[in-house]
Amino acid sequence: MRDFAISENQRVQAQLDRLGVLSLPQGRLGLDTVHDICARLGDPQRRLPPVFHVAGTNGKGSTCAYLRAILEAQSFVVHTATKPHLVRYNERIRVAGHLISDDSLADLLERVLDASEDLGPSFFEVTTVATFLAFAETPADACVIETGLGGRLDATNVLENPAVCGIATLGIDHEAFLLVPEAGTPEEPLARIAFEKASIAKPGAPLVVQSYAASPLTSVLATAAQIGAPVHLRGRDWWADVDETIHYRDAKGTLELPLPTLAGAHQADNAALAVAMLRHQSVVPVSAEAMAEGIRTARWPARLQRLGTGPLTALAGHRTIWLDGGHNPDAGEAIARHFASSEPLHLVIGMLTSKDPSAILRPLEGRLTSVSIVPAPGHEAHTPADFAPFTALPVRSFGNVAEALAALPPDGDVLIAGSLYLAGDVLKRNNEAPD
Repeated sequence: MRDFAISENQRVQAQLDRLGVLSLPQGRLGLDTVHDICARLGDPQRRLPPVFHVAGTNGKGSTCAYLRAILEAQSFVVHTATKPHLVRYNERIRVAGHLISDDSLADLLERVLDASEDLGPSFFEVTTVATFLAFAETPADACVIETGLGGRLDATNVLENPAVCGIATLGIDHEAFLLVPEAGTPEEPLARIAFEKASIAKPGAPLVVQSYAASPLTSVLATAAQIGAPVHLRGRDWWADVDETIHYRDAKGTLELPLPTLAGAHQADNAALAVAMLRHQSVVPVSAEAMAEGIRTARWPARLQRLGTGPLTALAGHRTIWLDGGHNPDAGEAIARHFASSEPLHLVIGMLTSKDPSAILRPLEGRLTSVSIVPAPGHEAHTPADFAPFTALPVRSFGNVAEALAALPPDGDVLIAGSLYLAGDVLKRNNEAPD
């Protein structure tokens, strides 16, 4: 399925239609085409403000949200590129702190598509180059850029001379892309994932990483050494102990930082990674006060987000509804930790057929009081029969989230999870689209 969007703006939609016709349905891993497109448009990736480049299986988007919030708390102007979009394509490109305007987006997509039509570019290649153009042509103090799949062959990896690179948590995901056998790459799955992510490193640029198990850590260190990037490892070069606050320390000293407002114990780890990235680069100075303020104010939709009042939540009465786009086992474990001490939950889940149907259900075993299956809008999704082996509860099927919520018994909170496509549809229907 294609990761395209529909826009209410006719000019943007015209370019999205062109993109839909030209793009490879499943995207492309490799840098030759994106290098060619960049060259035709004056190599905008070489004219960016200082770049903070972030990879990882889970947590990279949240880490980018903390980086952006901290830098803005320091009064810097920040460009941000994250993915995927939840409701509007514009969410992928935030220029000088604001979602890119429809007119600018239409102009940029048209320029990139006109320059690359004969190359048969993918959705991700066009989006990446359009992002680089937007960031190169608008003044700012820093860029925060999230990778897509992997890192080594991700379109964003044409970036040069970043201020710092970071890697969040590592886990198994996107196996069809990232675990294809290839000579000279690690055979053990998690070590291969680590190799792909760590390959965003650049010679001389600091690579700041979380602590990992032995196999992926060995892969990260070996990959960085081959590239020539100095590694700053949690538990060796920087530390972050979490209780009522984040106790951070490194060679520069110690910091006492607040816990994030974002829900989930794992968010403290993501915030700590952002702090470590800022502390181990020397291009953009940031104070401890700005770090604390950014951690408090960062927002990242559809990651253990408590939904507000809206048309969907009204269907569920006064109960709390949580939304999370997580879809792999690591995300399931993080969700389960958050709800470990809560009352039993009603789960409403929609998940792509390419994902493990046990990823969310298995970690929540014993915590659920009902399981409702809904489609993942626009994509092939697992059926109730796919989920049934992983729960002792009856598995009910509904045509959409509204029907599922309306059918729930009167007590108990709700978790909607399993897909960012589903999460985007929920936010749109509850009038909570990201801005």
